[in-house]
Amino acid sequence: MEVDEKEFMDIVCRHRDMIWRICSTFRLSPAWTTEDAFHEVLCDLWKGFGHVGRNCSERTWIFRVATNTMISLQRRKSNQPTAPPPPSAEPSYSEEEYRDVVDLLDSLPEPDGTIVRAYVQGFSHAEIGQMTGLSAAAVAMRLSRCLKKLRKQYHQ
Repeated sequence: MEVDEKEFMDIVCRHRDMIWRICSTFRLSPAWTTEDAFHEVLCDLWKGFGHVGRNCSERTWIFRVATNTMISLQRRKSNQPTAPPPPSAEPSYSEEEYRDVVDLLDSLPEPDGTIVRAYVQGFSHAEIGQMTGLSAAAVAMRLSRCLKKLRKQYHQ
């Protein structure tokens, strides 16, 4: 199948904010900036673009590829101190609070980390279920447990 570069660029432009947010919520080694991770995600999206099945929305597909790319990068990271959050992070919280939340998200096992990140991005339980292979009810149950756990840990 021939890949349409213009169509790919249109899709990436429509979803670049979501891709950036996903890249910025994973803790990587200082050698990786959010911009580096963003480019890595774009490469993986490009590789899979011609082979994309239409059994899910493009938003769901992009979220899945971006999250899997970031999980792969995170597995390769060293135990060095992390880089500060990107300047585009929401100004409503401090850098320390941002790092605390990222640490909490990183402490969740998979697929729980993916479920919470997808929920924050605004995906429905059904869409998250498609990404993770779980039923919508299982997603709702895991999400409820994870959010309760995260709230408790954050307030300690």
